[in-house]
This record gives sequence, structure tokens and C-alpha cells, in this order.
Amino acid sequence: MNLILLGPPGAGKGTQAKKMIDALQIPQISTGDILRAAVKDGTEMGLEAKKYMDAGKLVPDSVVIGIIDDRLKEEDCVKGFILDGFPRTVEQAASLGEMLEKGGRSIDHVVSIDVPDADLMARLTGRWMCTCGASFHKLFNPSKVDGICDLCGAKLYQRDDDKEAAIKVRLENYHKQTAPLIDFYSTRGLLRGVPGTGAPDEIYAAIMAVLNG
Repeated sequence: MNLILLGPPGAGKGTQAKKMIDALQIPQISTGDILRAAVKDGTEMGLEAKKYMDAGKLVPDSVVIGIIDDRLKEEDCVKGFILDGFPRTVEQAASLGEMLEKGGRSIDHVVSIDVPDADLMARLTGRWMCTCGASFHKLFNPSKVDGICDLCGAKLYQRDDDKEAAIKVRLENYHKQTAPLIDFYSTRGLLRGVPGTGAPDEIYAAIMAVLNG
């Protein structure tokens, strides 16, 4: 089964991908991970990507597709894969489709984990840190005294990328990039929307229901 996993920051894609890997016995392909691995291994595409990364530029779609192509030819992808973090744009989706077609493959399902922005904001802005290394979450793991570390008694702080303004920008960017992508796969009959609110096990059950339906 060849899958794409879509979802905004904080939707729980990582949690669900781990469950899907175990159930389906196929690997999760994270573009960030394979890009770093290709650079480290010094593959032809990895060396090409390194040129752009060293210059502080975005790695072109053609190079990313080449790295994904190399990865999907590995033995553990024979029975399928879960693409996470790619494609991000319609152009990337079209290039991915062409690349898979050349190898006689295609995408079976595009699973979109849908979560309202208000819920995402609460999840993503709820994390608070301590200088001692402890981490708390206002919803899921609150400290006993609000704003104070349970372990050392120091005042908790929030990282800049966990603050509301930063989260708003991340969500806006996601919607700009992904709305056209959802239309792209929807018109091809591949999109499977799954509610991303509720317990992780409930969300997982909904995902497996649409994959097996």
C-alpha cells in the first residue's frame, strides 16, 4: 500500500505513522530524514542537494524527487510506503506521480488528518519548558503549580516557535500550500479525510477503516 500522510503541525501525524508502520509493515518516508541521510551517505543526489543546502538555498523539487526515487527503490519499500512531509505543493505532487508511474507504481490513498485551527493552537501553544530540561504541557501534562517547574521550582518559559504568533504563521503557510494539494488529490479520488480530534486510538481506528474500506 502506497500512502501519503497529510496534516497540519500538531495534527499527530508522527503518532499515527508509528501505529501504521507496525500494522502495515511498511516504512515511513520522512523527506527531511532521507535528505539528511542522502547527504551523509554522499549519494549522487545527496551531493547535489548539499550544494543548495550549503548555499542556504531550498533544494529543488527535481533533486528531492530524485532522492525519494532512490529511497523507494530500497528493499523495505517493496510492499509499500508512507510518505510524510512530501509533497507540499501541487507541482511536487505532479512530479511525484510522474516518478512513480515510470516505476509502475501509484499512490493508493492520501490520508488527511483534519483538525480545527483552534484545537491545533491549543495543542501547539501549550508546551512550556524549564532550564533544567523538563517539559510540560498545559493540556496534557500540566505542572502542579502553574508556570513553575515540578522538578526544580524554577519559572517555566515558552520557546519562540511555540508562541501564538509563530504558530499562526506556520498554520497559514500550511493552509496556503496544502489547500490546493487537497483539491489535487480529491479530484483524483485518492483523498481520505479523517477527523484528528479525539483519542489517538480513535483517530488510528478511523484511518485504518478508510484504508481497509
